[in-house]
Amino acid sequence: MRWRETCCVAFTILLGAWASGAQAQSPYGIGRPATAAEIAGWNIDIGRYGSNLPTGSGSVSHGREVFAQQCASCHGDKGEGGLGDRLVGGQGTIGTTRPIRTVGSYWPYAPTLFDYIRRAMPQNAPQSLSDDDVYAVSAYVLNLNGLVEADATLDAKSLAGVRMPNRDGFVGDARPDVK
Repeated sequence: MRWRETCCVAFTILLGAWASGAQAQSPYGIGRPATAAEIAGWNIDIGRYGSNLPTGSGSVSHGREVFAQQCASCHGDKGEGGLGDRLVGGQGTIGTTRPIRTVGSYWPYAPTLFDYIRRAMPQNAPQSLSDDDVYAVSAYVLNLNGLVEADATLDAKSLAGVRMPNRDGFVGDARPDVK
């Protein structure tokens, strides 16, 4: 009886090894490489200096309209906060004992605002805003923080050119293996 059990176990192991060798797609025998189109659909990150910003543009006035429809219920009518984070004010407080972290006081790069809005907002429907709407909301929030004029229209070049007050407030990573 012992011999029969040993043979069954050995046969099962050999069968499993043969089957996994026949399906050498991955170490686990499942999946497939992603297509270029699938990768492009998820490759929407924006670099801090504006790399990969899409074409399009948006004005402060259009941003005010989109903000009122899509953002104010969480962030307040003027970005003062509510259910969602406060977006406006706080300049000069980061180095104090009671820092107020907002887009205007804490964020070091304006293109990352576009990236965050496009990826995650509105919270109930992320990635639902058009690129023009995201540029517009970015322009409106930057205007509320006094960083762009009320008649400003932002596109990839002008958004990347916005100098945020806290740009130099972060310490770089000096480790040699970090780029």
